[in-house]
Amino acid sequence: MNDQPKPRRLRANLSQFSMGQLHFRNPWVVAFFSFAYPGFGHLMQHRYAPAFILIGWELFINNMSQVNLGIMYSLIGDFEMAKQVIAERWLILYVGIYMFGIWDSYRTTVDLNKQYILADREDAAVGGFVIGTWDINYMDKRKPWLAMVWSLLVPGLGHLYVHKVITGFFIFGYTILILYCAHIPLGIKFSMVGDFAQAKQAVNMQWLMYLPSIYFFVWYDAYSSSVEYNILCEKELSKHLRTHYQDPRFEFPV
Repeated sequence: MNDQPKPRRLRANLSQFSMGQLHFRNPWVVAFFSFAYPGFGHLMQHRYAPAFILIGWELFINNMSQVNLGIMYSLIGDFEMAKQVIAERWLILYVGIYMFGIWDSYRTTVDLNKQYILADREDAAVGGFVIGTWDINYMDKRKPWLAMVWSLLVPGLGHLYVHKVITGFFIFGYTILILYCAHIPLGIKFSMVGDFAQAKQAVNMQWLMYLPSIYFFVWYDAYSSSVEYNILCEKELSKHLRTHYQDPRFEFPV
């Protein structure tokens, strides 16, 4: 019979489709990704419900207010055109939730870092293997650079490599939607035959401007997730060896 008290906090939760994990995060980094694309900061924290809501809202309100077009014209110095394309009546609705996403992701990161310190001091055990009817998940070390490479080739594959299935399939489907609406396949086709003028006309810049934030997020998150999973794997193994490898009642020779 195990008399060891149940830990108050968990360091990680292994499921068939993903693994929620507490670990140190830089609040400014999380806030930056919320600034770059609302919802991405919450996605880093494995808070899927607010993340999906904020990402969906960003897609809707950005297209209605045409913020991306305003950013594009501002970057090339055409400020008059930037003012003309912005729909001000929608822009007012954009600001409040945008600022909330940045603030909330920063605040919760600070709180989760405190929870991680307490959970790590309790040295709670982490289940290393989960099997179900849909998938199998297990504690294993991954190569961070490989997760980054797969993310750069196709967004979402790096997350599938580290078994963040929910995030991986969401990002994969979301990126396909952006590529289709931005007419990127047409732009690639015209560019391959040397018709760059036609490629420029075919591409929808309002949708294309989403891609830099998506690509930067996926390679960073896949890489950092792989690093943290490896650290957690070592801690799980250390905990197992300390509790099972040697009987604590064994008396060492002097």
